[in-house]
Amino acid sequence: MATPPPKLFSFPDAEALAQQLRAYVLRNQNAALARHDTFRLAVSGGSLPATLAKALLAPSDGSPEDSPQFDKWDIFFADERAVPLDHEDSNYRLLKDELLSKIPAELGTPTVHTIDANHIQDDDPQELADLYQDELMRSFAAKDSVKLPVFDLILLGCGPDGHTCSLFPGHELLREKDAWVGAESNSPKPPPKRITLTLPVVTHAISIAFVATGAGKKEILRKIFDLEEGRSIPSALVNEGGGEKVSWFTDHPAVDGVSFPRRGSL
Repeated sequence: MATPPPKLFSFPDAEALAQQLRAYVLRNQNAALARHDTFRLAVSGGSLPATLAKALLAPSDGSPEDSPQFDKWDIFFADERAVPLDHEDSNYRLLKDELLSKIPAELGTPTVHTIDANHIQDDDPQELADLYQDELMRSFAAKDSVKLPVFDLILLGCGPDGHTCSLFPGHELLREKDAWVGAESNSPKPPPKRITLTLPVVTHAISIAFVATGAGKKEILRKIFDLEEGRSIPSALVNEGGGEKVSWFTDHPAVDGVSFPRRGSL
């Protein structure tokens, strides 16, 4: 039986997208807290942290359903660059600057799981990846007791080439089946050394969301959603593996010319 397809949402502007993304994230938060009193999510870099901040720092309507409970959030990184935590290329710094540093005290403070800064200068980022995998094990379970960690939500971006996390088209990391965290030593875009969640971990999450905006994304989104040649693109592999667990939050310019059915609200 065919896997149910992902959901493609398209909104007229950044305001509408942020409003719907807020509702989506908080729905996932509330479901996670009902399950295990913790909200475990992984986030990417790029433009995502700014969009996330716009969504989550908006005024609440006062209801429990519309309130972030940041003190119960465990934030991980879907990928990270092997640079100091205060470096301009650091996804942690980006998230800190855009969101973490702006959270009002009354909303609580999330627990943030960064890479081990003591190993960022290693020639091979594999040790950095192994240590981050150990960090996941401390939060989810030992690797010998669970095959894969189950994130409540993973929030992703999509590059112009269709890469997501630090999983790039044609790279051998796309075939990794066992490791939870992979190492990339020669990224096609700088900085070259990175770590990333592997494809099985991403698609095993309870919910997965992409945020992709702007006319610069329309060609790659058309390949991902409409064309047979796009099926091997990393973001398309997430669609294939995650199916209906995957939601795309886009604006109208990003899906101009895409024929895949789109929705205007959650």
